[in-house]
Amino acid sequence: MNRILRRLTPPAVGLTALAALTGCQAGATSPSAYPMDPGAMTQGDGMTMAPTDDADPARAALRAARPFDLGPMVVDGSGYAVYRYDRDSAAPPRSTCSDACARVWTPVRADGEIPLTGIDRALVGKVTRADGSDQVTLAGWPLYRCARDEMPGETAGQGTDRAWYPITPDGRRIETTQDTWRADAFRL
Repeated sequence: MNRILRRLTPPAVGLTALAALTGCQAGATSPSAYPMDPGAMTQGDGMTMAPTDDADPARAALRAARPFDLGPMVVDGSGYAVYRYDRDSAAPPRSTCSDACARVWTPVRADGEIPLTGIDRALVGKVTRADGSDQVTLAGWPLYRCARDEMPGETAGQGTDRAWYPITPDGRRIETTQDTWRADAFRL
């Protein structure tokens, strides 16, 4: 029996390493993950769920995070990615996403003081939308959440319509991974 285990161990270790490397590579083309926010809610079975109510104070906060492959980006207080829309305007700030668009790309509301962590307060502002509500801006760009992000750490909306991108703490868009060695580990 020991002889069988010795023969199976090297291939099993190799497959485990391949799976780990492939998981790192997936960040370039699929949703990216970063550590779970400690403010997220936990169900009794240990499964973590983020608040779904946009009025929740945790959702109103903005903070800088560093996913393993995307570099610095902005997330809300629950750990969900925050996006900018390239068809909006930053100078002057203007939102062009409304109606059906705003159901998929939820505007980050500007209701009162926004708690910030790792983001320069001078870059944060607000813009009044066509419906009269106020939306948070970063470096002039109106901010959104993507309804397709089902859990903290996902960036399912990245690159949608070549116009939707996670945003950095200084307002730039994130198009690709920063750790290219992970994205190109197998020259894929």
